[in-house]
Amino acid sequence: MEEMEEELKCPVCGSFYREPIILPCSHNICQACARNILVQTPESESPQSRRASGSGVSDYDYLDLDKMSLYSEADSGYGSYGGFASAPTTPCQKSPNGVRVFPPAMPPPATHLSPALASVPRNSCITCPQCHRSLILDDRGLRGFPKNRVLEGVIDRYQQSKAAALKCQLCEKAPKEATVMCEQCDVFYCDPCRLRCHPPRGPLAKHRLVPPAQGRVSRRLSPRKVSTCTDHELENHSMYCVQCKMPVCYQCLEEGKHSSHEVKALGAMWKLHKSQLSQALNGLSDRAKEAKEFLVQLRNMVQQIQENSVEFEACLVAQCDALIDALNRRKAQLLARVNKEHEHKLKVVRDQISHCTVKLRQTTGLMEYCLEVIKENDPSGFLQISDALIRRVHLTEDQWGKGTLTPRMTTDFDLSLDNSPLLQSIHQLDFVQMKASSPVPATPILQLEDCCTHNNSATLSWKQPPLSTVPAEGYILELDDGNGGQFREVYVGKETMCTVDGLHFNSTYNARIKAFNKTGVSQYSKTLVLQTSEVAWFAFDPGSAHSDIIFSNDNLTVTCSSYDDRVVLGKTGFSKGVHYWELTVDRYDNHPDPAFGVARIDVMKDVMLGKDDKAWAITEGGITKGATIGVLLDFNRKTLTFFINDEQQGPIAFENVEGLFFPAVSLNRNVQVTLHTGLQVPDFYSSRASIA
Repeated sequence: MEEMEEELKCPVCGSFYREPIILPCSHNICQACARNILVQTPESESPQSRRASGSGVSDYDYLDLDKMSLYSEADSGYGSYGGFASAPTTPCQKSPNGVRVFPPAMPPPATHLSPALASVPRNSCITCPQCHRSLILDDRGLRGFPKNRVLEGVIDRYQQSKAAALKCQLCEKAPKEATVMCEQCDVFYCDPCRLRCHPPRGPLAKHRLVPPAQGRVSRRLSPRKVSTCTDHELENHSMYCVQCKMPVCYQCLEEGKHSSHEVKALGAMWKLHKSQLSQALNGLSDRAKEAKEFLVQLRNMVQQIQENSVEFEACLVAQCDALIDALNRRKAQLLARVNKEHEHKLKVVRDQISHCTVKLRQTTGLMEYCLEVIKENDPSGFLQISDALIRRVHLTEDQWGKGTLTPRMTTDFDLSLDNSPLLQSIHQLDFVQMKASSPVPATPILQLEDCCTHNNSATLSWKQPPLSTVPAEGYILELDDGNGGQFREVYVGKETMCTVDGLHFNSTYNARIKAFNKTGVSQYSKTLVLQTSEVAWFAFDPGSAHSDIIFSNDNLTVTCSSYDDRVVLGKTGFSKGVHYWELTVDRYDNHPDPAFGVARIDVMKDVMLGKDDKAWAITEGGITKGATIGVLLDFNRKTLTFFINDEQQGPIAFENVEGLFFPAVSLNRNVQVTLHTGLQVPDFYSSRASIA
């Protein structure tokens, strides 16, 4: 029952409720505390003035919180009415629970009533310390609020249960603490005495056993106080008003404001509300039970986290130690290489020292010998050996000049330790998820028999492996740019088939697919190579054409029902490559001036093609009935060229053509044309382009 203690304490004083009263907002407050937080209101806000003006609808009028602020968590700690001299501004106090308490605006006048029932200042206002709703008291003051007798009884029982522990009445020596009390026997038992003297069988099985505290309270319960009516203090509550949801007396039904309300028997409503509260408590009890189980789970998690932390720290230390050991081993290997290089350099230098020493000794001996020969005075003897000595001297000199005096080894070590990748790896060393909550889905399989291309569109189909047990929440389809560039996402969703439009003609695309769920993504599938059509096959587009255009021959032949020029576009747009198509003039009456060319998607549809900046077209130059107009759109050279009956009209009609363009025609009712697609670029143009 200790958890219930906060429910039994006043939010103002922080102590157990004393003579609690019920505010209209259903919250409780001590009667003495209620007097302490009263604030006097202006005369214009009083109930009498409101009833006089016809605006009063209740004995308790809630304040207009937009006009004044008696209690607010954002105010400066003062409650006042500006411009009202009789209600001076007074600083608020704080209760033990942190609730602001406003002292009474004026001291109560002298009276012979008890302090609890003394009259309150006229036009007083009270603010609920819990929900902060403010209301103005009527002439009855605090006596107009019903007293909470039930709460008083609960507090009384709780305080008695907190007294000294009850002892067993049947223990012979050193009585133990009682655990139950039998209401029929009126005896307190400990567990051993209950099993020995009050076994749960026979006639005793029907006795009701209750906790000792409840049994003690039932012993000492005073006769239930009968609550009286707040409007008629001499009358007891006898009925329940359904509309006002409060007990009323007989006099309230006869002459009070409840005379026209629906009322029911007090006892019947008491039982009904008790039943409703019990049913509500059952649901709340289930939630409390779940909360207790959840707390147990959380406490177990604390223990498990501590154990896992120790295990994980040990694993981390072991991994770092393994890295340090590997680094030490590598260090020893590198040092061995350095020592080997050191020994090699010393050996080369020492060999060179030895060689030079020997050669220098020989040279010095030759020089000394030659000097002694020069000292001889015998010309014939000198000339016999002089040529040989001269050759030896020159030969020895030449031997010293061929790099002999250059060190064969440098003092520097031609070794440089590249540790930057390792340092970068150490800096990037981080944790990854060691245990996935659930595995990622399997890699999808492309269904090659259902994958195809049409014109500049590609359709791909895939499925999960037959033995896959991990469901996929969706798939990600990626394509490159048709030039071997980076992949980009073109579809993300749950479907297992997708058609990608707007690709370039005569291009090779690489496609791949992967699956994903909450855990992560799968590996990519095998890459599928897709080749779009080399030439474009298309028809006129009824969806974007002017309403006066008439279509026939599977949308390949068009005419018009109006004498004004109307525009129709092809279904396929181009932004890359070289494309060629032709149109034949089936009917040509009264010089109608048709136009043939290309246009952007937002070209005007009710004017001749080429009249705005969204289209490029040819309008004259030998167009007659039976003529064939060829349109060549070359994005490689950014040019637009026209042909009539296979003859080029001028060098180049338009240059710097960039962006997305659609084949286009403008005509009126005197013209009918037929579209021919899927044509190769004329040979003479291809050869000319290759030469250029």
